[in-house]
Amino acid sequence: FDVSRAIYKSMLEFLAHQYQTAYVVQPLPVSHFQAVFSANREVTLNWQPVSDPLEPAAEPDRYVVYTREEGKGFDNGVLTDKPQYTIQNLDPGKIYSFKVCALNDGGLSFPSEILSVCYMDELQEPVLIVNGFDRIAPPATLETHKYTGFADFWDQGVPDKYNLNYIGRQYDYDPHSLWLDDDAPGHGASYANFETRRIAGNTFDFPLVHGQSIRAAGHSFIAVSDEAVMDGMIDLTDYHYVDLILGEEKTTPWPKPIREPQFSAFPLKLQHKITEYLQPGKHLFLSGAYVGSDLWNTDKDSVNIRFANEVLKYFFRTNYAVTTGGLHAVDTTFFAGPDSLTFITELNEKQYAVEAPDAIEPADSLAKTILRYSENNTSAAVAYKGQYDVVVLGFPFESVNRQKSKDALMEAVFNFFKRATGKQLSFYGNK
Repeated sequence: FDVSRAIYKSMLEFLAHQYQTAYVVQPLPVSHFQAVFSANREVTLNWQPVSDPLEPAAEPDRYVVYTREEGKGFDNGVLTDKPQYTIQNLDPGKIYSFKVCALNDGGLSFPSEILSVCYMDELQEPVLIVNGFDRIAPPATLETHKYTGFADFWDQGVPDKYNLNYIGRQYDYDPHSLWLDDDAPGHGASYANFETRRIAGNTFDFPLVHGQSIRAAGHSFIAVSDEAVMDGMIDLTDYHYVDLILGEEKTTPWPKPIREPQFSAFPLKLQHKITEYLQPGKHLFLSGAYVGSDLWNTDKDSVNIRFANEVLKYFFRTNYAVTTGGLHAVDTTFFAGPDSLTFITELNEKQYAVEAPDAIEPADSLAKTILRYSENNTSAAVAYKGQYDVVVLGFPFESVNRQKSKDALMEAVFNFFKRATGKQLSFYGNK
């Protein structure tokens, strides 16, 4: 993206100087996106523009808000000159989704992530979905004096929405392996079993997937970006229920060490916000493939490990826990849903594959394993019930096969939370 944008800006400036005309650079995508109920049957969207530090002319001066009503595609959008937009008269029980593009005379930015909401009734406090999965990344690489290539057996990477250029796993890693013909191409040779297939990646639309199951469990929901939480624009303590989406978020270095790694699952800012949130009567549900390994692999002073142990009440046992996605319940009081609970581990066109789920284990006497991986019986999920409640999955919730299974698992999470929940008050009158 950076290279493409640099080439685009160079061409634009060259042509502008050649023809002695003014130019405006296309803006960058917006950040800190939020979709929050502001009144009965009313949602207000907020976001922040992002400045291009290399190009002052890239500032947006207006925005396009796109809306998708359940069962339909996105509309053609509406213009607004402020980083805020309100939608009224929501139909109860219907899921609405939104994305925003920045706009100036240079063109339209790439779209924001997609946030979804569902209004059920005014007496119900909504579940807050926090979208913390914004990673896109190439596969891992292997580079030694003997072997070089793409090591997707370590990390398949995360395509931006989908991948069209993956043909199959590399099998020739010898840089001295010569081309013989097109059937024996030497170094870099790969299997061709994915030549004609599209590979699913990060759709930036997973609040919808979580929201569908939250609604099935009888709850309203709203959604915000993790940046809005970390920078204090959303106060987690305003909500009793938080669903944190971590997907395949994990610390990812650049190809060369020119910048700091990105996409940490639990940045320190987020750790502080979660720690502040988890007070008596609060409930946190989080899921992701690297909820344990990313904390342990990046930790140098045990801050990350203490956060997992003492706040979230689990510790990391192993990554690459299984290659198949079978699960079984070990606590039927928590989950007695479908017997064939599975999640997706193979590359496909509809849902990103989870190639390296984490095994996590309880780190507190009040925590327990609730699900195990069927392949080897390692612990797949941990639930803690104390002054506050936490349920952690070592695999992404959105990767669970079949809507019926997702709904049953989400219902089990809320039933676990509600064992210690008293009478709910009107969210709008008693916030």
